[in-house]
Amino acid sequence: MPVIKRYPNRKLYDTDAKKYITLDGIAELIREGAEVQVVDHTTDEDLTAVTLTQIIFEQEKRNSGFLPKSVLTGLVRAGGDTLNTLRRNLNSPLELLKHVDEEIDKRLQTLVERGEMARDEAISLSEKLIAAGQEKGKEMIPGQQRLERLLSVRGVPSREEVEELTSQIENLSAKIDNLIDEKTTEDDNN
Repeated sequence: MPVIKRYPNRKLYDTDAKKYITLDGIAELIREGAEVQVVDHTTDEDLTAVTLTQIIFEQEKRNSGFLPKSVLTGLVRAGGDTLNTLRRNLNSPLELLKHVDEEIDKRLQTLVERGEMARDEAISLSEKLIAAGQEKGKEMIPGQQRLERLLSVRGVPSREEVEELTSQIENLSAKIDNLIDEKTTEDDNN
């Protein structure tokens, strides 16, 4: 597991690679499957959760719409219990479908506003997407393959990608819960 040390000047140092690393570099390590731990150089305080939050924040700034607005709103409402709430929301099939539908509508609306798609075409495409999601298990209709390619090009995540994200969030949440439990036990013993 790569250990990243954060210095008082906010620089991050990868102790395994023996070089400085950026938030984007840490995000790339995580995407490659690495379990990363970030600690404060002077106090050894675990800053992994804070750093992961910064990565999400930076991605949201760069790619407005990285996370659906409803997910972000839910995180703020949940306060200190954010990861458990996010996990519950994403695990709830109805909530997940709602988030996906909101993201589809948002992206189609963006295409309409840019003039890249007519409003009627966007409505039709939205209806097809919703119907395609409800027809799980049925054979692909000929237009659905074209639709899937179009969505992929536009950056709309597939069902598998959403499921993978849910799995990653569950794993991170479990690890953070364990770290919190360990810290609480450690504090109680001191």
